[in-house]
Amino acid sequence: MIAARLPTLANVAEHLRDDEIHVWRLDYHPRDGRGPLRAVLGAYLGLPADQVALADGTHGRPSLAGGHDPSLDFNWSHSGVHALVAVGRHIAPGIDLECLRPHPRALAIAERYFSAEEAAALLALPPAARSAAFLELWTAKEAVLKALGRGLAFGLDRLSIAGTAECPSLLRLEGDNAAAWQLRRLPIAPELVAALAWRGGERNIRFGTLASRG
Repeated sequence: MIAARLPTLANVAEHLRDDEIHVWRLDYHPRDGRGPLRAVLGAYLGLPADQVALADGTHGRPSLAGGHDPSLDFNWSHSGVHALVAVGRHIAPGIDLECLRPHPRALAIAERYFSAEEAAALLALPPAARSAAFLELWTAKEAVLKALGRGLAFGLDRLSIAGTAECPSLLRLEGDNAAAWQLRRLPIAPELVAALAWRGGERNIRFGTLASRG
């Protein structure tokens, strides 16, 4: 993986390469709905934001509606006032973002919904470290499920994450070859936990931040 900073959206959208994934960080306000997402995608499609048509899949994953560039795919996630948008060609990226915060029930949730190996790993940690580790597992699982086009109903215990906090890996994915997947931790900010997943070969990840509109 090569992480690089992106210049402004307008300067790079038309140059998205097949061996890249662009990840944009932007402010999020619920009142804006999917407007900021459409603005990002419009830059890649060469369209005004209000002409970007989205469709929701069976399990809620948004996608570009028919008529748009079929090679382009995306995913987005928001938490608090922050959002991330991942854009790539010829792959279906999955991205998940959470604000770092205490989770007093992290172990209980993991023991009920995660794999036995993941729950055991959390149990082995000091209590003070469990909240961050729980969110690292959660975002990694969500990123894979979103790339897969499935929701939480798929079952969080049907996939297992191993490795370190900085370098997670998909150890098991029921019904699929886990080795065919890429999973990356995104170093966005100390107060944010984020992960990116896709099925396919290595790609260069390029980061950018869109200026706040105030």
